[in-house]
Amino acid sequence: MEVRDLHPWPATPEEAGALQDRLRPLLDLASPGPDSPRTVAGLDVSYAGDGGDAAARLAAAAVVLDARTLEVVEESVVTGTAAFPYVPGLFAFRELPALVEALRGLATVPDVLVCDGYGVAHPRRFGLACHLGVLTGLPSFGIAKTPFVGTYEPVGEERGASGPLRDGGETVGRVLRTRAGVRPVFVSVGNAIGLDAACGLALALSPEFRLPETTRRADRLSRDALAALPS
Repeated sequence: MEVRDLHPWPATPEEAGALQDRLRPLLDLASPGPDSPRTVAGLDVSYAGDGGDAAARLAAAAVVLDARTLEVVEESVVTGTAAFPYVPGLFAFRELPALVEALRGLATVPDVLVCDGYGVAHPRRFGLACHLGVLTGLPSFGIAKTPFVGTYEPVGEERGASGPLRDGGETVGRVLRTRAGVRPVFVSVGNAIGLDAACGLALALSPEFRLPETTRRADRLSRDALAALPS
């Protein structure tokens, strides 16, 4: 699939932050998103060791699922090294170059991208899901295990219970219980999809487990690719 070359990759935190600010106006935050997506791509990155090294080895995976059956349609995985040091708020730049190459390895153009990370629930309102949405032009959103910014009230214990994630007086995402009695996840839009549609899809992609099948399949593929690398 096509991923646009809109910019060179930044070399410093200052360049990276400025790039996020420059690209943010390109987001489509008004579209409600596709009514009935046929395919959804899960994106995830695994690191060798604790992943803290500036040039840690990594594997980036893109797994396309049939949105109705959750069966795998296509997979793409690339290995390499982290492209950027770990800097809070700029973590996406460690993973973006490898994720872009994984997406380019797909013959299928998915209807929606689902990232293991954040969209507008980010200090600059431009997390990984936003950046990938701008580069691909596709609807995208993030599902995170923990919140990065914002505060929220406890939500009900039943599956589907939810509440707003707020930061600075703004709703930046939603706390969503995908499995009864299990810790919620944190959903935030990236590009060209509304929060209601993103949360509905998050639930549909999580019929059995806390995390969506998109994340689970991409995580397994990336971990297997790392394990196959020579030591």
